[in-house]
Amino acid sequence: MKAIWNNTVIAESDETISLEGNAYFPPESLNKQYFIDSDKTSVCPWKGKANYFDVIVDGQKNSGAAWVYRDPSDEAREIKNYVAFWKGVVVQN
Repeated sequence: MKAIWNNTVIAESDETISLEGNAYFPPESLNKQYFIDSDKTSVCPWKGKANYFDVIVDGQKNSGAAWVYRDPSDEAREIKNYVAFWKGVVVQN
């Protein structure tokens, strides 16, 4: 699987986890130069607190385009530290 934004592969892995229609990428699959921590958080009733990343490619910023559960609930422990995408990031095989 590849995550692509602004014509750039920002993550790539054969070890993604599919959950609720999202592909969660292992942390080592991220091209980390494109990610910066965001202040944004949200809470899922069953997964817990999500933290977000801004994605920056060629000077263009996509705020909060990726999220991660750093301390998920026991029910979601398989996605701990895995990253998923939205806001125009294309995920494809």
